[in-house]
Amino acid sequence: MSRVRKPLILLVVTFVSLAAATAAQTPRGLEPSDFYQIRTASTPALSPDGRLVAYVVASVDRAQNRRPTDLWIASADGSSAWPVVTGQNAHAPQWSPDGQWLAFLAIRPVLNPPPGTPAPRPQVYAVSPTRGGEPRALTNVKDGVDGFSWSPDNHHLALTSRVAPAASAEKDKAERSDLKHYTHSLYKMDGQGYFDERRTHIFVIDLERGTTTQITSGDARNDEVPAWSPDGRTLLFSATRTDVDDEGFLDVLTVPATGGPVTKVSDVVYRISDAVWSPDGTRIAYVGAKDPHIPRLHVVSAQGGASQVIAPSFTFPTDLSWSADGRAVYAIDPVKGESQLFRIDVAAQTVTPLTSGPRIIGKPDFQPATGRMAYLVTTPTHPADVFVADLSGANERRVTDLNHEWLPSISLAPVERFTYKSVDGLDIDGFFMKPVGWVEGRQYPMILCVHGGPNGMYGMRWEPDFQAMAAHGYAVVFTNPRGSSGYGGPFQRAITNEWGGKAYEDIMRGVDTALARYPWVDPTRLAVTGQSYGGFMTDWIVGHTNRFAAAIALSGISDFISVEGTRDGFYGHAADLGGDMFDRFDAFWNTSPLKYAPQVKTPTLILHGDADERVPLLQGEEFFRALRHFDVPAELVVFPREPHSLRREPRHQVEVIQLTLDWCDRYLKATGSQTSHR
Repeated sequence: MSRVRKPLILLVVTFVSLAAATAAQTPRGLEPSDFYQIRTASTPALSPDGRLVAYVVASVDRAQNRRPTDLWIASADGSSAWPVVTGQNAHAPQWSPDGQWLAFLAIRPVLNPPPGTPAPRPQVYAVSPTRGGEPRALTNVKDGVDGFSWSPDNHHLALTSRVAPAASAEKDKAERSDLKHYTHSLYKMDGQGYFDERRTHIFVIDLERGTTTQITSGDARNDEVPAWSPDGRTLLFSATRTDVDDEGFLDVLTVPATGGPVTKVSDVVYRISDAVWSPDGTRIAYVGAKDPHIPRLHVVSAQGGASQVIAPSFTFPTDLSWSADGRAVYAIDPVKGESQLFRIDVAAQTVTPLTSGPRIIGKPDFQPATGRMAYLVTTPTHPADVFVADLSGANERRVTDLNHEWLPSISLAPVERFTYKSVDGLDIDGFFMKPVGWVEGRQYPMILCVHGGPNGMYGMRWEPDFQAMAAHGYAVVFTNPRGSSGYGGPFQRAITNEWGGKAYEDIMRGVDTALARYPWVDPTRLAVTGQSYGGFMTDWIVGHTNRFAAAIALSGISDFISVEGTRDGFYGHAADLGGDMFDRFDAFWNTSPLKYAPQVKTPTLILHGDADERVPLLQGEEFFRALRHFDVPAELVVFPREPHSLRREPRHQVEVIQLTLDWCDRYLKATGSQTSHR
């Protein structure tokens, strides 16, 4: 007997060893817990001579459930990189104009503080990029620093800080009430909560004398981080109006750097951002909108007056900068599922693409004098890294590869693009990912994902949620229906009165196209999920078809009536639904997924944050209770402390992915059909 057992044992051991070796050689797909390993780059900043690039590296501290950030510097040729500041949550790096210092924001704890010492606030620090050493504190502002910028002469900082009005400061000396008293409708914001009486204003610090001067004041606005004019005499900034009952009402303003009267420069009022000086200080480029939904790139005299729209085909321009000769403006704009960098000749109105390819370009930093730029690149199979190139886009070089230690061992699904016609002949882009380890001849379930917005955009970007779905044996389909950015203004505004309607048809035709293109997808095992507008559309879809065996709705509107007066963007859907709620009540109710709850049969999981001010928690609660009222299998998961993004805390982000997979597994992979289909 022993002579027989030994060969059998050897055979079994050999088989197991071979199987283990084969498994070890086969890359696995992305698991939700892999999110804890992901490192991403942000805010690249080129040195004035173009030889170095500073950037922030964000990682995940699983034990502390937070995202610490470190400050790094790399050679622009990619030959070397080194940490400059670690363990202090450093961010927002900026070079001094002479290149001798690298400044940044950080909260540095005080060792052994006396009892009653206030918690430390963000301050500006600086470190030598070559010598390193202990960072030098540049500010000691009582209420902390929100953002800052260097003066051209290296000797001053302009910064913003939240300060209490004088009357409130007097109250600090006596007992104060904790009541919140508002006279205007804009009194809260998602991610910030309910406003207090403080306002954000501009200060200038003389670094040589150590003096601090408050430049702006008043209760009527919150000022954003200013930009110095080329001659260092004037500050340019945008400001949110707090004295009007209108969300998104902003101005572009200038003020002398030594203080004085404030001058309004812009002649539009919505979505103001990215105000930048021309090199000679005579003109200003900025993003703003006369139609609240279509931001445009504007150029205006530094003295104010009528602005000129350039690149009118752009729908969401960001990250503006001027060319060295002042003839052109650089900007990023979304394009059909990609995001690229462009050069716009102001006089000729010509637009030249500088980057291309299936990817997302972000956060460029320019050094026109050196002819170089740095920016972030993300693709469907790679998180954000830093790249450097000439201003023409030539000689592009990757500077960082933050996930090289573990990402190559993961099998990631590429994204395939397809285009199809909607119900009214409109061209729609769709995107598809095969399950990791796809085997010909097998049938696979599929998850439909709907983006937020509706002016968002899916495409060629890193989506760890989608990669985890593909790793767990799901095909993934996602589309850019009408309302998406990146396809021109008319396409974007085709969402008017069609939040359900034709936008729903756009998406469902994408599902049908995918099923026809990929016949190995099982049409009886479909799930749908989405966040924000995607959460609304998920609720809408299950109220209008029973084709889906499972649904997961994140942070979605279910009732346009109740949400209008409770969200931070109050009464913000008039342009989308054809008028004010009080004039178009039926339209608002007819567009509410809650109205169609009696028709829902699909098991639905609802995920919502209890600190969501954009789409308050009551929206998820209303839909959940309605589904339970009609005996639909439904569950509600409330995420503590989470705003609309639902992913502020790393653990919650992992749980969102895992809960989605578990719900799909329950209803798409279980034996037998869990719901009817039509």
